[in-house]
Parts: sequence; C-alpha cells; structure tokens
Amino acid sequence: MLLQIEQVTSWYGKNEALKQVSLSISKGSCYGLVGPNGAGKSTLLKILASIILDYQGKIQIANQPNGSQKDQIGYVPQEICLEQNLSAISNLYFFGRLYGLRGKELRKRAAEVLEEIGLSERGKDKVMKYSGGMKRRLNIGCALMHGPKLIIMDEPTVGIDPQSRSYIFQMIARLKKKGCTIIYATHYMEEIEKLCDGVAFIDQGKIIEHGAVNELLQKHAIPSVFVKGNQALPEELDRFGKVTNHHGGYLITTNTPIPVMEAVLHRYQDEPEELIQLEIVRPRLEDVFFSLTGNELRDDKKALQEQAMGGKW
Repeated sequence: MLLQIEQVTSWYGKNEALKQVSLSISKGSCYGLVGPNGAGKSTLLKILASIILDYQGKIQIANQPNGSQKDQIGYVPQEICLEQNLSAISNLYFFGRLYGLRGKELRKRAAEVLEEIGLSERGKDKVMKYSGGMKRRLNIGCALMHGPKLIIMDEPTVGIDPQSRSYIFQMIARLKKKGCTIIYATHYMEEIEKLCDGVAFIDQGKIIEHGAVNELLQKHAIPSVFVKGNQALPEELDRFGKVTNHHGGYLITTNTPIPVMEAVLHRYQDEPEELIQLEIVRPRLEDVFFSLTGNELRDDKKALQEQAMGGKW
C-alpha cells in the first residue's frame, strides 16, 4: 500500500471534522473521496498534504510518517492558486522553485508540464486571459512540477467546460500509467465511476463505506426498471417495488427487474403501441451513497457562481 490512514481524528473548533478515519490506498490507483459539503473531505486532504498538522491518528506514505514525504506529494486545492498577472510559465517556475528546481532543470520541467496540460502554445500568456478550464489545468500543472508520486486533487473539475474536463481525465489516465497515485475528491459520481478504482464515502466526518467501485455497486445498488407509456400508472406497479416519477415516466426500484418487465409487457400486450419505453436502469454510485446516508450530494452553488463570473477559485 502506498498510503495508510489509521484512526485519524481532527477538530474544527469544538466540532469533530474527522472521526477516526481509516483507509488504505494502493500505489498506481485513482481513489475517489465522495461526500456532501462539510463532510470532511477537504480536511482529510489538507492533513494528507501536511497543510493541517493538528490531528490525532497515524498516516504513512510509502511506509514513512506523514510529513517526511512532502516532496512526493502534489496538492491541487479547490481554489485557483495562481498569480493572475503572470504568465503560465512564470507560475510554473514559482512552484518549481519551491521544490528546489533551478536553471535548466526548472525550464525543462516547466516545458514538460505545459505540454502535459495542453498549454504549450499559451505558456507566455497571462493567466487572467485564460478560461476557467485552462486555469484549472494550470492549477494541476503547478502541483506536478516536482514529479510527485501521490497527487491529491480537491474538486478539480468544478465549473469547467466539457472539453477541459475530458482533458483532465486524460491527464489522470496518463499519470496512473506512470505509476502515480491520485486521490480524487469530487461531488460528481459519474467522474468517480469513470476514473476511480476505489472510493470512500464520507459523511459527517466518518467513512461510512469504502471499497472497489464495482464491488460497492454489486453490494448495495438495487436495479431499477424505467417505464414510460400512456397507461403506466404507479398504483399498478408499486406492488413490485418503490415507484418514483422519473423523466416523464416511472422508475421502479426492485430486486426482481425481469418479472417487473414481464408484468409491464403483459399490461400493454393488447396495446403495444402505447408503451413508449421500457428498460432496466443500471445502478448508480449516487444511489448507493443516498441509500447509505440519506443525503444527496450538494454542489457549492456560491462557488459555481463565482467560477461562472470569472474564476475566483
């Protein structure tokens, strides 16, 4: 294991921000951390990055105590930590110097990172001229200057365009191939399903479930059947499971999707043209989280608004 977290507890004032958190994360994996705002995600990441030092418990990175491996960690915060009046390459030089890079080595590494984040042609432009997605990519690039083995990303795709999000996904795939380990905190379950090998759900400072993504889906998710038709009524279907309105039709949560589909087909056998849509819906990770916590994932609306108004992150 690259990272061992054992019984980590932290306070924010008189409140426990983290409550005996324990996790193990393998080398070369992308590990997701998911929870609503205020759940403790950012606190845990800042502890791992040695930004927060006041905590109880034990953390080991590559079998070494936390804090002794700072040069192996790259931290990408939620906020955009860039100097807007400087160019991208000047920002990279600044962060490179913090890790001891100088001269030809610094210039070479900055050029490599600009290529990695897809900004080589815009490297001399001031950051203030960048789009929100470009700033996010540069924000990641600054954390990569010293070639870290553990990369911590806190909400790296908030408020960006689909093209930049796709580019960040490709970057993560390349980093994994190089043997890097990524801890990826996000609100977006579809990103976890796409990127991550494992995931931990955190709520109210506690890890409530963790494991491989596919294993959690198999363990907790209940399949559903989606029915859309001119005559499908909930009172006819609720004997099969929980029925909810969904995109102009009905979603039936059930452990027996095939009998449900057979019953719906029987209902429409005399008027098949009245059945618009019938399908089994793949279980989602968000459904698992909701069933375990009762809490929907909540985006930080203020932050999203700020991002749309010019990228104060």
